[in-house]
Amino acid sequence: MATPQSHFRFLAFSLSIIHISLFLSTTATQLPLLEEQDTPITHFQRYLRINTAHPTPDYTSAVSFLKAQAQSLGLKTQTLEFVQGKPVLLLTWPGSNPSLPSLLLNSHLDSVPAEPEKWLHNPFSAHRTASGAIFARGAQDDKCIAIQYLEAIRNLKSQSFTPHRTIHISLVPDEEIGGIDGAAKFVESEEFNGLNVGFALDEGQASPGDEFRVFYSDRVPWNVKIRAKGRPGHGSRMYDGSAVENLMESVEVVSRFRESQFDVVKAGKALNGEVVSVNPVYVKAGVVSEDGFAMNVQPSEAEAGFDLRLTPTTDPEEMRRRIAEEWAPAVRNMSYEIIEKGPLRDYMGRPLMTATDDSNPWWSVFKQAITSVGEKLSRPEILASTTDARYLRQKGIPVLGFSPMKNTPILLHDHNEHLKDTVFMKGIQVYESLISSLSTFTEASH
Repeated sequence: MATPQSHFRFLAFSLSIIHISLFLSTTATQLPLLEEQDTPITHFQRYLRINTAHPTPDYTSAVSFLKAQAQSLGLKTQTLEFVQGKPVLLLTWPGSNPSLPSLLLNSHLDSVPAEPEKWLHNPFSAHRTASGAIFARGAQDDKCIAIQYLEAIRNLKSQSFTPHRTIHISLVPDEEIGGIDGAAKFVESEEFNGLNVGFALDEGQASPGDEFRVFYSDRVPWNVKIRAKGRPGHGSRMYDGSAVENLMESVEVVSRFRESQFDVVKAGKALNGEVVSVNPVYVKAGVVSEDGFAMNVQPSEAEAGFDLRLTPTTDPEEMRRRIAEEWAPAVRNMSYEIIEKGPLRDYMGRPLMTATDDSNPWWSVFKQAITSVGEKLSRPEILASTTDARYLRQKGIPVLGFSPMKNTPILLHDHNEHLKDTVFMKGIQVYESLISSLSTFTEASH
């Protein structure tokens, strides 16, 4: 039989359960509201949630979001479209002396595809963990810098800062697929020529260490296809000159060249971006049958594809000679195709490199701006991959590749790409210093 005390305890317990339920319910409804507060982090998350991954990037939503952010800062906005459905968004903060060559900050809108089932969190959710890691495709490459540019300008405007040089932000499509319909067309346009760009910043890469990385050049990609022909025959026969045998011999020659370059890196005599890299990406051969391939037939044709990356100082004619004479010699029934994915030299025939010494006054200003916020730079590098900076350098414009991410694993194009919130926020402070220093520097033009 229940006692008055047990009734009281049951009532108190019930009231406690109701209170806890109401608290959890209220908290659950407040979490989205807290997440959607108007902060640099939430701006970053909103941008990351716009799926601009290939093959169907949502450029319309990305441009709409960024345009609204820019207009809230009083920036001028212009949308250019050199190829239908592939917009370039240009944002402008006029300087007090518009006759000076301008400062350009570049970032690309698109990202590479992601495989959601292989991620800890949905790659387009911009999930923020308890430790502050923001998971999303594009978190490092390179949606972070677009928002950091804007947030740095927001902070500078709040301090009543006025740049001497006009500052432009270009947000371009298709960088991840070569930039042919994006930056390449933009830099050849009348609109670009009217910007009178003197110096530019583009994307860089994360640094696992305690120093920021900076890039003064990119390697140049060539796609190389090597094809072999030979006598077909029964799978049981052994004879010289089959297509697959010819191709395998070429693959061995390419592999030896690759090893010679990689040995230099492994010996610590050069960074990865300072040597020529070549990697096999596909092999195609065989006679197709109902259950796959006819295993008793030696095919008459075989093909392999290679990703070849040239340093800015590589002699392209010497590389063509190597491919023709050593990798795919016609005497062995070999042929080849080279698809060059961008410029090798600027308009004056010079390698696409930006000086990182006293000959470049912009470099001194850049370094000082980093030092002034208590940070350090590692030795300037050649980026092992490729960015839109090459199209700017082709015009003779000095460009540095830079993304302020230190103590951060390199996760671009990887599963579980993420960026710590503290690293992101520090990057805004760094860009404040860079933008204010570069835009008030009046002694140089390119």
